[in-house]
Amino acid sequence: MKILVTGGLGFIGSHTVVELQNVGFDVVIIDNLSNTTEKVMDGIVAITGKTPIFEKLDLREKSAVQDFFARHQDVSGVIHFAASKAVGESVENPLLYYENNINTLVYLLQELAKKPEANFIFSSSCTVYGQAEKMPITEDASVQPAMSPYGNTKQIGEEIITDTTKVTNINAILLRYFNPVGAHPSAEIGELPIGVPQNLMPFITQTGIGLREKLSVFGDDYPTPDGTCIRDYIHVVDLAKAHVVALQRLINKKNVEKVETFNVGTGTGSSVLEVINAFEKISGKKLAYQIVGRREGDITEAYANTDKANNVLGWKAESSLEDSLESAWKWELKIRS
Repeated sequence: MKILVTGGLGFIGSHTVVELQNVGFDVVIIDNLSNTTEKVMDGIVAITGKTPIFEKLDLREKSAVQDFFARHQDVSGVIHFAASKAVGESVENPLLYYENNINTLVYLLQELAKKPEANFIFSSSCTVYGQAEKMPITEDASVQPAMSPYGNTKQIGEEIITDTTKVTNINAILLRYFNPVGAHPSAEIGELPIGVPQNLMPFITQTGIGLREKLSVFGDDYPTPDGTCIRDYIHVVDLAKAHVVALQRLINKKNVEKVETFNVGTGTGSSVLEVINAFEKISGKKLAYQIVGRREGDITEAYANTDKANNVLGWKAESSLEDSLESAWKWELKIRS
């Protein structure tokens, strides 16, 4: 069975390609290489022994998307990662985010809608909950007004998918990620953003190895035990496995609704300072960091209630924060050696 993974050479995409190939799926990857390199393919092949099909393609080009599906008519499912994902950048450049995250989704769904049947897994985000009133966050929590254009594209994306499934043969699962971190235990693939990292974990490891002078902690005056933001950090391999389980659920027609939603997290919140302290213990390095002002678009805390994912989807996170930090540090050491 051929599965299309958009953004399949990115951080989460590449780990998901590995897990898909490990259980026997044939994978075709689309990536425009805007935030990754083709070298990631070497890592995927090293881990799995299989080479997925790869096409360098920009999903913003509608005709290119149409041409792809004309040539790959046997694609039976899509896992859609390709999107811009930095909260701060989205505030500074909202039109980039609306074009890249909304147009591409529409073009994919238009092609899938032509099929007698299709399965779609959407890379959504806990940002759709905004600052939830109650922790941990369940899937029933109300979707709050978005605090950033990035968050808004995820909300709009979910609405587009829901509306489309009502009038097509597409079945979909929306996976609302919390904070993906870590790297494959083999250290063959990991998080390697181009330019200055927008996420905490690669900034920590790059600072730890001396690539960055110091880490900025955005605010220490939040109403949390140590004043820093709290997030649910999930190991990227656990997250990748959730996509495989979700896809199999649709293929085996176990979904009870045309669109299902699941939180994908650990159920545990960790503050920024707790993550820094844990990294220092694992790496044996003292991390240079400074407290700076709050960052626009950030919320105080977010961590998942994972009961639905555990009991209905049949998936559970297995790795700890320490496991994630250890794998991320191993990856950083390898790529800088």
